[in-house]
Amino acid sequence: MLRVLLGEPVRENNGLLGEAMNNMAQMAALLVQEMKSHNDRDHVYRKLEIWTRGLISSLDELEQSLFAASFFRRSVITGNLDDMPVLEQGEYARYVYFYKNGFIRVFSLLDKLGTLLNTLYELNTSKVKAHFSYFTVLRQFHIIKEHSALVEQLDRIKDAYREPLQNLRKRRNSEIHYMNSEMEDDLWQRHKGLNEKIQLEDLDANLEDLRQGLNMVCKSITVVFKYSLDQWSQNTRRR
Repeated sequence: MLRVLLGEPVRENNGLLGEAMNNMAQMAALLVQEMKSHNDRDHVYRKLEIWTRGLISSLDELEQSLFAASFFRRSVITGNLDDMPVLEQGEYARYVYFYKNGFIRVFSLLDKLGTLLNTLYELNTSKVKAHFSYFTVLRQFHIIKEHSALVEQLDRIKDAYREPLQNLRKRRNSEIHYMNSEMEDDLWQRHKGLNEKIQLEDLDANLEDLRQGLNMVCKSITVVFKYSLDQWSQNTRRR
């Protein structure tokens, strides 16, 4: 959608994004098939299908946010806010909007994935923590000591992206719980020297963290749905 609005070609789903999307689409199709073949009185299959399609939409929105932030970043040339022309300030504001939208969506999407995992594998994580995150769900897998092949892969992915996720989490926490992250940078710079110009944060480093966050999400989704499709296939053969 955003690519069309920005006059860019429509995205082709390939690479990590394409693999994640394809695995979720396979699971959604399988759940529809199961609903047709079996009586889904408790609407469990229907709920999982809706959540899976919701994840597809959320991943699409995350990728679009990264794309739009990168698009507007190209127009930000001036290194400080004081000297930035009005038109460029608008481009910077649009970069900030989509960058924020992106890092918030990284953790929102992971938590949605955690909710799906919690239901799919009956982890009962809410008994441990009422409002649980994706990372709480991973710890719950270790507690129940089941599906070790799945959780080992997810742990490896989490550890491989530890640094960019920490950077994004700090930004997310600042944005949600304290003050706007870019305002916090501005205040710190003013504190260091009242007469100094406000230098922009490292926009390229921020975007790289967000890009790595997207990659982490894509890899985690692919592992979850590949494993789950395989488990479903094995259980079907046992029927």
